[in-house]
Amino acid sequence: MNIHDRIAAQLPAWRERVNRLRREFGALKVGEVTVEQIYGGIRGVQIQVSDISYVDPLEGIRLRGYSIPEVIDYLPKVQGAEFPMAGGLFYLLMGDTLPTEEEALEVERAWYERSEIPEHVYKTIQSFPPNTHPMTLFSAAILALQPDSIFARLYAERVFSYEGLPKSDYWIYYLEDSLNLTAKLPGIASFIYNLKYRNGEIIPYRPDLDWGANFANMIGKGDDPRYHDLARLFLVIHSDHEGGNVSAHTAHLVSSALSDVYYSCAAGMTGLAGPLHGLANQECLKWLLNLLDHFGGRIPEREELKSYLNEQIKMGRVIPGYGHAVLRTTDPRFTVQFEFAKKYLADDQIFQLVRLVYEVLPPILAQTGKVKNPWPNVDAINGALQYHFGVTQFDFYTVMFGVSRILGLTAHIVWARALGKPIERPKSLTTPMLEELTAKAQPVPVVRMPVMD
Repeated sequence: MNIHDRIAAQLPAWRERVNRLRREFGALKVGEVTVEQIYGGIRGVQIQVSDISYVDPLEGIRLRGYSIPEVIDYLPKVQGAEFPMAGGLFYLLMGDTLPTEEEALEVERAWYERSEIPEHVYKTIQSFPPNTHPMTLFSAAILALQPDSIFARLYAERVFSYEGLPKSDYWIYYLEDSLNLTAKLPGIASFIYNLKYRNGEIIPYRPDLDWGANFANMIGKGDDPRYHDLARLFLVIHSDHEGGNVSAHTAHLVSSALSDVYYSCAAGMTGLAGPLHGLANQECLKWLLNLLDHFGGRIPEREELKSYLNEQIKMGRVIPGYGHAVLRTTDPRFTVQFEFAKKYLADDQIFQLVRLVYEVLPPILAQTGKVKNPWPNVDAINGALQYHFGVTQFDFYTVMFGVSRILGLTAHIVWARALGKPIERPKSLTTPMLEELTAKAQPVPVVRMPVMD
């Protein structure tokens, strides 16, 4: 069954579930908001429903209910590959069902058929100054595709005519736009990479390679099957992370105004470009390389590293890649990449440093008593693996993250339209209003949470 039919078959039941909750329990209070949460970035406030993914504090991200190890085990793989096809993951995120091999391959074929990139998109990318950040180019390229939005065209043609465009059908056109956009992402990202760091060539999409392997091939890794698998792994595990993180919530918010998939995903990418969100993986690699340089290019002894880390923490410096706003255990996305590295990169110096920090740092952080989660997140190892395979350009890592994350963003957007979610419009307060509200209340001790994402 194709993705469209799979979603259509499930929609009546999903709509009834949502309608019943609103009809019978619309006045039920889900939670309360504190003054600290209002001023603290509404962290932890339950404001959205996301059935695409959920971060379990002890098991990590679950994609449509499946843990990362389960996703890797259950999704179809091409022959000889260690990790799944992205087409199968896209089917799972959109269809809420594990696909058969044929269903996953159908998505891969659809991506190949839709993969051609209009010439004006290349020209748009080339028109920017040479020092432009790759994420700027990536976001601009997505916007350059917007004139091809099926939803935007049909809405403009029909909504003010007698024919009309049924609201219940919006999701169909959002799905078509999502397939068209995601099909072009490997080609767009690879062109940006090749333009900035290689020879500027355009490598065509190959029908005999899956989505992840095509990306690897397009950045010049066509003869490295190990990197093909790393690309598959990276593009699967970064696809989604609940609906409240900056990129997911931004894309959802923008799409709630009926902005099409291109507008919404471009907005999400500008949020991903922030150093507190998608740029974190390159900051972790920089920190590792600086640490290696501090010790004269050698792996430090355990006690040497322990002393160095203790000194850094006493100075109030943050060790990037450790801690998480929700998780209270080692990020499974770190673990699966760590196992890949142990198997294939055991002698790599940067990975050896990642491994040593992983062994030494968590007990030190735990002893401070100030850290709820002393364990590594996915960013602690991302850059080290890319660096090993020769993708050493730090500022491109977030583009790769974006290619993956749009798989999740589009699933959130399509289902928001399928379930008829309205435009988001929360209410804001003025400081005098808040002061008036709190005038008669007794001060409550504030427990500040670490600001990490």
